[in-house]
Amino acid sequence: MTREQYVKQLDLLKESVLSLGEMVELIFRDSMTSVINLDVKLAEKTLALEPEVDKLEEDIEASVFDLLALQQPMASDLRLVVSTLKITADLRRIVGLSINIAKIPGRMEGGHVKPLIDTKKMADAAAFMLENSLKAFEAQDVELARAAARRDEEVDKLFYAVWVELIEMMAKDTSIISRATNLLFLIRYLERIADHCCNICESVVYLATAERVKLN
Repeated sequence: MTREQYVKQLDLLKESVLSLGEMVELIFRDSMTSVINLDVKLAEKTLALEPEVDKLEEDIEASVFDLLALQQPMASDLRLVVSTLKITADLRRIVGLSINIAKIPGRMEGGHVKPLIDTKKMADAAAFMLENSLKAFEAQDVELARAAARRDEEVDKLFYAVWVELIEMMAKDTSIISRATNLLFLIRYLERIADHCCNICESVVYLATAERVKLN
């Protein structure tokens, strides 16, 4: 393989991760919309996208292993290959959590036990983190990665506030336990999605600087 072909393969690998990122953003956004509106049809449509993500992930992993086995990349090229593998794994976990979110509308007979105001704030912050972690990866922008990761603190604070509120509501009215438990799962999924976005930001910092950091 010529140097030109090698560089092109690296570029294609990066583009594949960004394409996966776009799919992940779509699934996350639609899963949250389906929960907020208790839209079972949208939830089912979202669930049906998971196989497409699996195929994209498999293609990325195959490209990574080909590059490692056949090209033996060094220095910044090796960091790109390793980072794409790590970022792909985090994106796949975000999809898994979003799929769990999309399963909630089908279990919510009777509607939500409370307005999802703070929960939506959590989702908006996580969506911001996801979008900007991917932008940071595309541009290898360390400052943007760090700025995106800082929103994790906001997500954590909202998580604990909503958690306490739901526990108190269940203690007062045991008839809502089933529906409230689904919301407890929802905020836990959102909190974990934010954590995976932080992981992506850490991978961006490593890619750009070779420095390993903890951002959450």
